[in-house]
Amino acid sequence: MGLWHVNAPRSPATDWMRPTATRTCLVLASCAIVAASLALDGQTSRPRTLQQPVAPPAIDLGLRRQAPEPRQVADQRQGATDRVSGKLIARFDPGLGARGRQQMAAAVGATRMTRPPHADFHILTVDPDADVETLAASLAVRPGVAYAQAAYVVHPYFRPNDPLFDRQWNLHVLDMERAWDVNRGATSEIIAAVLDSGVAFRTAIFRFTAGPFTDEGQRYPALGTIDVPFAAAPDLDSPDRFVSPRDLIWDDDTPIDMDGHGTHVTGTLGQVTDNGVGVAGMAFNVRIMPVKVVSGMWDEIFGAPNVGTDDVVARGIRYAVDNGARILTMSLGRTGPPAPVVDAALRYAVAQGAFVAIAAGNAFALDNPVEVIAALAEDIEGVMAVGAVGRDLERASYSGVHSYVEIVAPGGDLGQGGFDGLILQQTYDERFALTYLDPPTRFGPPRFDVFVFAGQQGTSMATPHVAGLAALLMQQGITSPAAIEAAISRFARDLGDPGRDNETGHGLIDPLATLRGLGLAR
Repeated sequence: MGLWHVNAPRSPATDWMRPTATRTCLVLASCAIVAASLALDGQTSRPRTLQQPVAPPAIDLGLRRQAPEPRQVADQRQGATDRVSGKLIARFDPGLGARGRQQMAAAVGATRMTRPPHADFHILTVDPDADVETLAASLAVRPGVAYAQAAYVVHPYFRPNDPLFDRQWNLHVLDMERAWDVNRGATSEIIAAVLDSGVAFRTAIFRFTAGPFTDEGQRYPALGTIDVPFAAAPDLDSPDRFVSPRDLIWDDDTPIDMDGHGTHVTGTLGQVTDNGVGVAGMAFNVRIMPVKVVSGMWDEIFGAPNVGTDDVVARGIRYAVDNGARILTMSLGRTGPPAPVVDAALRYAVAQGAFVAIAAGNAFALDNPVEVIAALAEDIEGVMAVGAVGRDLERASYSGVHSYVEIVAPGGDLGQGGFDGLILQQTYDERFALTYLDPPTRFGPPRFDVFVFAGQQGTSMATPHVAGLAALLMQQGITSPAAIEAAISRFARDLGDPGRDNETGHGLIDPLATLRGLGLAR
């Protein structure tokens, strides 16, 4: 799955998980969604009703596909570099008496020598301006000295205990363990809005009415009035996690995901982390604002009153900002004429202090069209268009090449590592949720309470990495959207041709360098 589009054919290269199908919506970033061949009998919208405010808990089926054993990810940390000036550690041979030890200390200009409790070594105080490595090396070769070294500072390293973390190559290649040592996943003071197909944030049963429809020439029967179970994603939900939800497709405050795209995207941004379950997310302490601005096929089948169009997206942007969101992630887009209403909304968001990340698009293999909404980022400081790279840090085969691509992040690519080269997050099990992908003879009611950890690819998957980094920076004190963009660009890891280029923009985001590069401390 990936970028949602209006009237655009789905690309097998980017929507690898699903067979060809058609859907109606404004596109999310790696799956293209169209309405052209879906014919609904009767065009009037049908209400949905909350049948039960509670429902059975979610069913977690674990990893969706059998995959090779997790690759052992090499620890990319460099050797210790922080050392205390004016301090040497030395161990002397037992036969070396007090006079001999004093002579050794004097040889390196030590002004004091002590043996602390619980130690078989001595601490030497030397000139704070001296090169302690050089002094240690000169002392270590003297007779009677077992070893001598500088005093290096050690740091606590945060490694989450999520059992599938080792499979998240995307977080390892971004060196997130060390980045989290600088900023441990932001805080709940930061509100991040996910403008997408909704989020699996609520456990309840809703009643819908589904009439017959025709898709790609096949006639699907009416399901009638059905009760559909929903559940909050087990690895995403936590107390007080979700704030000010809004559904602009159904015009209510229940933006339940009926596709799975938005839930997967939200996981990369802020999956609950270090909870002993599933996978990790970038900024795992932020609060999430689900804003549904994209309609999927079930929304169409169930008779939603709205579809995802430019005005709906613009309203979603303004709603999010007006309700406190200062980070917005938008894995959606379209081709075609300009979108001034979205442009104005993005400028409003930045003016209110909100940073926005937008998926750059997945149609490189389809003549590389201009993604109208992503292209707006080029002229707005504080809004970034995000391309994708695969596991080999090469541009993902589907990722668009344009002047408006400002940064790249891991988006996954089947061509770079197969299943292990995708972005792993929790979302619905498509076998239960997307039954319209089955032939008409097997078509039946969906259920949105069965979850798996699934790999997906697309600039949709790349975009929440950038939004997550922006959340970390904002919690560190960089509140200007333009300053956040400047920092992300400045400290990015250059890929491809030297300098900025149309394939990878300023390069791959580098969370650790960005957090440290501005002289920030946890």
